[in-house]
Order: sequence, then structure tokens, then C-alpha cells
Amino acid sequence: MAGQNSFLHVARPLGPAAIGSQPTTAPLNVVIQPQALFSILDHSLRRNADQERVIGTLLGVRSEDGSEVEIRNCYAVGHSETVEQVEVDMDYHKNMLALHLKANPREILIGWYATSNELNTFSALIQNFYSSQGDGTFPHPAVHLTLSTTPGRDIEARTYISAPVGVTPERASDSCLFIPVPYEIKYGDAEKSGLELISGAKDREDRTAGVVTDIEALERAIEEVLGLLDRVSNYVNSVLDEEAPPSNALGQFLLNALALAPKVDAADIERDFNNHIQDVLVVSYLSNTIRTQIDLSNRLATAALTTGAGDGLGSSGGGGGEGGQKGGREQRGGKGRGQQREREPREPREPREPREPREPREPRESREN
Repeated sequence: MAGQNSFLHVARPLGPAAIGSQPTTAPLNVVIQPQALFSILDHSLRRNADQERVIGTLLGVRSEDGSEVEIRNCYAVGHSETVEQVEVDMDYHKNMLALHLKANPREILIGWYATSNELNTFSALIQNFYSSQGDGTFPHPAVHLTLSTTPGRDIEARTYISAPVGVTPERASDSCLFIPVPYEIKYGDAEKSGLELISGAKDREDRTAGVVTDIEALERAIEEVLGLLDRVSNYVNSVLDEEAPPSNALGQFLLNALALAPKVDAADIERDFNNHIQDVLVVSYLSNTIRTQIDLSNRLATAALTTGAGDGLGSSGGGGGEGGQKGGREQRGGKGRGQQREREPREPREPREPREPREPREPRESREN
């Protein structure tokens, strides 16, 4: 120490949290699945007229190091919000979270969403609840997703995580710093087809879109590929004619894409395609033949069983007629015996012991006359 009056000053942690229990605020990369966005928009459309925004819980998966999260699912949580206070149905949230985790054990709690870009004191209060220990995402930060649903404007999404700020312990529960983090919307090929079908309804007055067949979908895909090829060809020609500025990144991307194309002649591709079509037609013909054969065999077997049962009923009916004739001869109380009595099954007899072989008899002597 430099002097006898030197001191070491240790600052206490921000807020009422204990030392070493602060959640991490490491940079995150958020991936959003389309089904989660559709669920949020559906919840927003079904809200009450006096509600400015709705909130809900986000579910998904998190990477091992916690640097990337994927939002796969969500569910609505009821709440009422005024100028002075906000009330959230926490019991409903806990019950729904337990049910979702039982149905999808791989998913975990990620954070919460709101259909408004506004961040206020109530947003900080809800964010601290989702980031808390026990029922929250601690030690990982909770992700807050905002989705603007203002009519007449484009849908805008933003993602945040929070960090504590230097305030008094009394205000720590409703105070936090929202830090924007990047996000990305990913979807697969099957989801892409559905999204393209839904987006086709925005240009129609009735806001409807019919489901296309496989042939129509293939035709649209081929037309789209041809359009992209024409667009790339026009761009390359413009660059060669010095009408458009060149781009090294785009040129490298086109070079890599062309390098993946097989180097074969068009005649070979056409021949292989025709052979493949013939193979598909043969397999389809054989499958239809097998299906017809199975159907015919089932019909023949059913007809044989039905015919055999009919013959058995006819023979039993004839026996009943004979019994009726006999019953007509022996009448009791004016009623004939039109039906034969069913005999009770007899018990099986015990096997008999084998008999001893008899001795051969001596031939008798013929008597003299």
C-alpha cells in the first residue's frame, strides 16, 4: 500500500441480485420459424377491440453454448394492461408451459412476444419475470420478440435481450436495458411452398388462394427457374456491354453455381429423362395390376364364402321341412314340430383296452353218414 490510510472500495452488485447470479448478456443469433409468426398474427387478429397489444410465451431450442436460439412454437397468455398497472395470468402460463413441455420434451422456454414495438416499464417488468430464476430462462437471457401489426403497414419484427441497469433495488423489478440482437427467418422446402401459396392471395380481392395440383406446381417451378435464368442472362449481358457495374461477389456466386451443373449433352439428358418416364409408367402399370388382382381375389373369396353359407342354409331349411311333415303327423296341442331339436354334444369316450387275440379253433371232424 502507498500509505496507511489507503482503502479498497468494492461496489455492490446492481439490483437485489446476489453476487455471481447475474444472467449472461452474450450476443445471440435468433432463428424464427414461420409457424411461430403465424401463431402470433392469429393471436393478434383474435384480440379484443380495446386491447392495444397481446403477449405470449416463446418456445424452442437453444444451442449448447447458448449463442443461438431457434423459436419454433408459442402460445398466448392472457393479460390486461392499463396506464397504471398490468396483470398477467401467470397460473395459465405455468400450466400451458408444463403441457407443452410434456408434448415436446426437446423444447424449452425461450422468452415472450408482444404485438407492439413499444418498450415501456411494463415490458421491463414482464421481461424480468421471464428472465428470473426458477420459472424463467436463467442463467440465459430471455428473448423478447416484438411484431408490429399496425393495419396498412408492413409487418416488422425485432428481437431483444435484457441487461440490468444501475437503479435502486426498489426499481430493479421494473427496470432493464433492452439490447437488440439479430434474427433470421428460416423455412424449408415444404414450408416455402405453403408460404408461396399464401402470398399469392395478397393480389386477389377475395384474399383466397386455391390449392394447385402437382403438375401445376411443377409448371410454376419451371417457369420460375426460366425467369431466373433470363434475369441472370440479362445481367451478364449488361455487365459485358458496360451498362451495369460488375460485382465480384455475384460473379463468384454464379461461377460456383455453374460449377455444380453436370457437364452432359442435352441429348443425353433428354434420353435419360425419357427412360426415367418409361420406368415410372411401368412401375405405375404394375402397381395398378397388382391392386386389381388383389381386389379381384378378395371379391372371389367373398363370393365363395357367401355361396357356401347360402347352401348350408338351404340344406338346413330342407331338413326343417321334413321335420315339419313329421310334426304334422304327431301334433301336440295343435302345433307341429317344425324344427329339429339340437342334440347336446356327448362327452368323449375313454379308449378301450385292446382285446387279447383268441386261439384258433381246431377243425371239426366230419361225421360219417
